[in-house]
Amino acid sequence: MLTVPAPPGAHTEVQAVCAAVLATLLPHRRTLDTGHDDTPDAFPAQLRQLAAPVAADRPIVFTLPGFPCKSPNPAKVLGHLPDEGERLALRFLDGLCARIAALHPPGARMVICSDGHVFSDLIQVPDRDIDAYADALRTLIHDEGLTRLEVFDLRDVYGQELSHDAKRSLVHERYAPPLELLRSRTRGDEPTRRLYQGITKFLFEDSAPGAGTRSARQRGARRRAYGVMQRSHAWGELIAAHHPGAFRLSIHPQPRGSAKFGIRLLDSPDVWMTPWHSCVLEHADGRRELLHRADAERLGRPVLRQGRPSHFAAG
Repeated sequence: MLTVPAPPGAHTEVQAVCAAVLATLLPHRRTLDTGHDDTPDAFPAQLRQLAAPVAADRPIVFTLPGFPCKSPNPAKVLGHLPDEGERLALRFLDGLCARIAALHPPGARMVICSDGHVFSDLIQVPDRDIDAYADALRTLIHDEGLTRLEVFDLRDVYGQELSHDAKRSLVHERYAPPLELLRSRTRGDEPTRRLYQGITKFLFEDSAPGAGTRSARQRGARRRAYGVMQRSHAWGELIAAHHPGAFRLSIHPQPRGSAKFGIRLLDSPDVWMTPWHSCVLEHADGRRELLHRADAERLGRPVLRQGRPSHFAAG
């Protein structure tokens, strides 16, 4: 079969569009790296992910695992449903897709891969709260007119008939790496060690104070952190199987050279912080920042939206 050669300059044009799209993402990169200026050519894996849809003149599809549920720690969040933090984060992601569409006319869409059911037994959040959060997330996307976003969760994979425990088992059995392999990576790979430490910190902070001594809660958090990492890898593999060729975003910090690109959703003093582990403080100048509830309520007054606590306003 004869192949039709690309017109002169086509390859250069694809490269230019890919670099421009990546340059749009770079100011929002979530990373622990310091002392380096980010330029598109420092991310060859991401340029390769963009090249296929750009060359084929197709929409760019981003997958973002996250938006699982609210933290069970009342010192961090306002409740178990999405609030101003999620609303602003979703509007940011939809706007990012709009900016990319200006560079790549076929456009871009974001698949929010809501992963609460994947981890609920490990993060100790009831599945009913996770259902309520994911349903409210879909409603929020619809009500805000965020047409470039969609939500994907375990219900889209396995339907409604199986129990949540059965669905988790299927994902783990098919896709999770062996525990000893993860332990080995944690000992020998700095980014993996940092990820393990970050997850352990979250799990310890969110564990119920009455659930044993502090040292017992720390041991439990370390043990569950490995389970979260196993399931996180499994969920990523499942997402890749259902959304082949997508650009892989992450809410965790990612080093250069990673196949995933870490992205910040909102300003926060902690590179690990997300809207579901915090709440929004709106400063007098209009700037919005993610803080733990205990910190935000010391600095501002509560604001309601549709009769529910939404965020805090300073001044």
